[in-house]
Amino acid sequence: MLNQVIGLDHAVVTVRDLDAAAAGWRALGFTLSPRGTHSAHMGTGNYTIMLADDYLELIGVLADTAHNAPTRAFLAQREGIERAAFTARDAAAGVAELQARGIAATGPMDFGRPVILPDGRVTSANFATFNWPVNERPGGMRIFACQHFTRDAVWIPELQRHANTATAILRLEMLAPDPRAAAEHMGRLIDRSPEAQSDGAWRVASGSTRGDFIYLSRDVLAARYPGVALDGLADEGTAALVLRVEDLEAARRALAGVPVSVSAGRLVVPASHANGLMLVLSAD
Repeated sequence: MLNQVIGLDHAVVTVRDLDAAAAGWRALGFTLSPRGTHSAHMGTGNYTIMLADDYLELIGVLADTAHNAPTRAFLAQREGIERAAFTARDAAAGVAELQARGIAATGPMDFGRPVILPDGRVTSANFATFNWPVNERPGGMRIFACQHFTRDAVWIPELQRHANTATAILRLEMLAPDPRAAAEHMGRLIDRSPEAQSDGAWRVASGSTRGDFIYLSRDVLAARYPGVALDGLADEGTAALVLRVEDLEAARRALAGVPVSVSAGRLVVPASHANGLMLVLSAD
């Protein structure tokens, strides 16, 4: 188990049209932060969807830079979750820990973005990140870790209340040609043992009480969501983003304007309405 990595911090939903994506996720019952612009060397902008301990980040490329080349390569193929971040206790120590294990981690890199608070004041959200090697993509997804220096500028109570009552990321369910191999790959990168699931999927816990990584085949995904079309999902990568909600009926009302399937007691929004992801809302 890694000492400097706590668990899943946020999932990065990479989109081609940032403002259009933000409007789409508002229509799904989410409260979004004001649009942010990252430091110039990153060349990206974002909106965040803050949950209790973790969050979603919509990211779009505003200017081509060396840093965002992998993001642009991903977007040339599709939208969706390109990266997932872990919470880092200490970014510099995290790099050293991975390197000591033979993993060619890079960083730390400091950056920030301005934040408009609900009362109109402007502050700054500041971070340090480090990265696992860009070619290490278990299940088609890159990973990195983020140390938060200004949590109060990110987890803002007014932004944590959503009409659909979402509170946490339960899991990222990822299609992989060989689910076991993908799970073992992730397990090696974060020093956690994969666990076989009864339906043929493989689970890797991210740590603490944070969301899990699930690796599965398309047939297993279809069995998990009977009656739900899997159209628009790539053959490899995050297929389903599963969030916990406090009130499933409130979530249903918040989704009144979009197509929704009910499958095994969960609400499922198709990939066509969530930037290439099946959005699954569950009260479990």
